[in-house]
Amino acid sequence: MRVTAKADYAVRACLELARHADPALAGRTCRPLTGHSVAEAQAIPAKFLEGILADLRRSGIVRSQRGAEGGYRLARAAKEIAIADIIRAVEGPLADVRGIRPDALDWGGDLEVVQRMWVAVRASLRSVLERVTLADLRDGQLPRLVDRMADDPEAWAEH
Repeated sequence: MRVTAKADYAVRACLELARHADPALAGRTCRPLTGHSVAEAQAIPAKFLEGILADLRRSGIVRSQRGAEGGYRLARAAKEIAIADIIRAVEGPLADVRGIRPDALDWGGDLEVVQRMWVAVRASLRSVLERVTLADLRDGQLPRLVDRMADDPEAWAEH
């Protein structure tokens, strides 16, 4: 999987909002953060971030508020937002083959094994991205399975 700048920026922007959220308010900040302050804190180009925040708003991950005290905040608690949700909001499905979901492919015959491989790739991505939440990243504590995967020296090897 190639992680695009858009996906990376979306995760980092949501993380910034999570860091300023009050857990007692179900993910809402006492005061919304402006797009500019998020962009500055995470070194994200402000114009690019505007489109990302719009995608996240349409997907129900963030809420926006207009006016002098306006800005963005999480729409739900950070523990309820999986990284997979954020990536899907800005990029679409986690894994597809030429724009088609792996489970919808049908090459027939002896190529079923290729379809099964792509389905397994998608399942592998889900096993990490659906398990890790914004709260995990905010708190610096990955789920045990994900942490063990990252501890494997092979995970860090260049291939």
